[in-house]
Amino acid sequence: MSLTVTQAQNTQSKVDFKLIQQLMAPAMQKVDEEILKQLSSDVVLINQIGFHIVNSGGKRLRPMLVALSADALNYQGENHTVMAAVIEFIHTATLLHDDVVDESDLRRGEKTANAIWGNAASVLVGDFLYSRAFEMMVSLDMMRVMDILSHTTNSIAEGEVLQLLNINNPDTSEEKYLEVIHRKTAKLFEAATQLGAVLSNAEQQTENAMAVYGLHLGNAFQIMDDMLDYIADPGELGKNLGDDLAEGKPTLPLIHAMQHGTESQSQLIKKAIKEGDRSAYSDILNILKDSGSLEYTEIFAENEATKAIAALSGIADSQHKDAMEQLALFSIQRSY
Repeated sequence: MSLTVTQAQNTQSKVDFKLIQQLMAPAMQKVDEEILKQLSSDVVLINQIGFHIVNSGGKRLRPMLVALSADALNYQGENHTVMAAVIEFIHTATLLHDDVVDESDLRRGEKTANAIWGNAASVLVGDFLYSRAFEMMVSLDMMRVMDILSHTTNSIAEGEVLQLLNINNPDTSEEKYLEVIHRKTAKLFEAATQLGAVLSNAEQQTENAMAVYGLHLGNAFQIMDDMLDYIADPGELGKNLGDDLAEGKPTLPLIHAMQHGTESQSQLIKKAIKEGDRSAYSDILNILKDSGSLEYTEIFAENEATKAIAALSGIADSQHKDAMEQLALFSIQRSY
């Protein structure tokens, strides 16, 4: 199988994500086997919730990025399989905690763990996954890995708290919004690609490039997620449209619309954010269109994808590098 990018900046060229999945299928099968092995616990409820989350769909992007970046740097070892599972465990733990904080009852079209087993069980199993992830890190006996992931998990926790402070706050600035998505989402993408370079014993410049790629890819994904909350097909998205609005989250489309809409439009959005008013969804969607906020958000995400692709310029050509470039384009073309 061959993946090529003839024009990396041409976002009109549709990316087939399944081709990337096919390329990485052998590596991801090993990762899945490692995940199932490490999920095993004498406590039945941990197994039930862990399997529910891990097997509930999703693109497996973060663990895939560990394997992709390592392969792009011609890594010949096996530690990237454990590392990818670690990244997936950390991500899964954040999902469990997120759904409790957001009081979500639907993710990827399925009931959330907290909707099935309750908040307490979800939080505690999330804690188990964090601690199991650190056990696995220790098994690699690489202080550099521990250093990166300890800072990453700390940053994610800070991002969660910052987002909590922004809830129902219509005065949240674009700068504060970007800080939240950097810490809460993009940081784990950044760690995934950086760790692929660390395992490959890459030079510092290459490690930095891989980290920059992951950072901007993560930004692009989250910004598009926030736009899709207003324009996606809910069946394809796997969650209810307007969830961010119902949770009082001031995301980039809303922040831009409050700044560039009319006074009455701005006041309507502010009221909806303060009250978490999903019923205002249709009116706000029209405002987002009228104020150019959806277009602004899309262009912002495209710029992040462009920066991700540019970061790979010094990496040797290979089908895995091509796949990373394609993945950056997919991040802004996707509908789910």
